[in-house]
Amino acid sequence: MTDIQDSRPYPVALKDRVRSLDAMRGLAVLGILAVNVVAFAFPFGVYMDAELAPQAPGAVGTYWVWVSDTFFHSKFITLFTMLFGASVFMVGGERKDPVRGPLIRRRLLWLIGIALIHGLLIWWGDVLLLYAVTGLLVMLCRSMSGRKLIWIGLGVTILLALLAALGALAMNFAPPEIQASIAEQKASMGGTPETIAASIANYRSGWSGMLHENFAAWVQLQVASTFYIIPTLGLMLLGMGLFKTGFMAGRAPTGLYLLLIVLGGGVLAATGWYGWQEAFAAEGQAPMNGLVEALNAFAFVITLAYMSVMILLATRGPKLIAAVFEPVGRMAFTNYLTQSLIMSTIFTQPWGPRLMGQVGWEALPLLVAGVWAAQLVWSPLWLSVFRMGPLEWVWRCLTYGRLVPLLKGR
Repeated sequence: MTDIQDSRPYPVALKDRVRSLDAMRGLAVLGILAVNVVAFAFPFGVYMDAELAPQAPGAVGTYWVWVSDTFFHSKFITLFTMLFGASVFMVGGERKDPVRGPLIRRRLLWLIGIALIHGLLIWWGDVLLLYAVTGLLVMLCRSMSGRKLIWIGLGVTILLALLAALGALAMNFAPPEIQASIAEQKASMGGTPETIAASIANYRSGWSGMLHENFAAWVQLQVASTFYIIPTLGLMLLGMGLFKTGFMAGRAPTGLYLLLIVLGGGVLAATGWYGWQEAFAAEGQAPMNGLVEALNAFAFVITLAYMSVMILLATRGPKLIAAVFEPVGRMAFTNYLTQSLIMSTIFTQPWGPRLMGQVGWEALPLLVAGVWAAQLVWSPLWLSVFRMGPLEWVWRCLTYGRLVPLLKGR
C-alpha cells in the first residue's frame, strides 16, 4: 500500500520565508506604536491637535513630538501597508490559482471580523478594516506584472503626494479670510478643551463610557478612511510590485537601494530641519506655512529608504541587526494587536488603571520603549517553541478551515 500525499495547502515553512520581509514587518509594527501612543493616551481630538491635550507638551514632550513626526509619522504605516500588499500575492498567488485564490478571500473576510472586534471593543484606531477592504480590491490585480504594479502604485502615490503638497502650500497665497476660515475648520475637527475634558471623564467612568467614546472615535475614523482607500490601494500595489520583482528579497542592484537611501535621507533631513524650525523657532522665524505638511506628503520616499536599509542589512550587511527584528515580524499580527491590549489596558479599559489623559507627554516615549523591549524579547522566546504567533495561528486556522500545526516538530 502506498502513502497518499497530503495535497492540502499549508502555511509557508520557515525555511521558505523571505527573511528581509520579516525584518521589515517587525520594524514597521514597532515603529507604528511611536505614533499610535498619542491616540491611546489621549482622546481622538488630541491626536488631531496636540494643543488640546490637558497637559502642555513642555520641552520634553515637544522634542518627542518632533522625533515622532520626523522619523515615524506616516513612514512606518506606509511600510506596513506596502508589506500587506506583498502578502496578498504571497497568500493568494496568481488569480487563476484554484487553491490559493479561495485562501486569500477567506483570509481577508476573516480579517474584517477581527478588525471589527479590535476597533469596536479594544481601540478605535484599528487599521486592519481598511487593509481588509482595500485588500479585496488589490487581490484582483495580483496577476499583473511586477513592473506594471510598481508603475501604477507609484504613479497613484506620487500624484496624491503632489496634490497634498500643493494644497498645503496654496494656503500661503489664499486671502487672509479664507486662511482663517480653513484654520478654524481644522481646529474644530479636534474639538475644544471642554469636549476633550468631557471625553476623558467619559473614558474613565467605566464600560459604558469607554465603549461610547471608543465607538464615536471609531466612526470618525471610518468616515475619514473612505478617503484613504485610494492612497492605501496605491501603496499596496506598489508593495506587491516590489515583491514580485524581487526588490523586497534583495534581488535588485545594490546601487538602486543606495540611491533610494540617499533620496529618502534628503527628504528626511529637510522634514526634520523644517519641522524643528516650526516647533522651536522664535516668533517670525518659522518656515513657510504648510511646508512641513508638504514634505510629509512625500513620506513614502523616506519609507523606501528605510526599506532599502533593512533589505541591505538582511541580505548584504551584518545580518544580526536585521535578525533582531525578524521574530517581531513573524508575529506582526500578534504584536500589533498586543500593543492595543497593553495600551488600552493602561489608558481606557475598565480592568486597568484608566489613565486616559492623566499621563504626561514625557512618559510616552518610556511607554513605547517598554513595549518595544517586551516584544523584542517575547517574540523570539515564543518562536523558539512554536511555529507562529498565537493570533497568527488563530487567523490561519480560520483561513485554512482546519487546525494547522502550531508546535515545532509536528
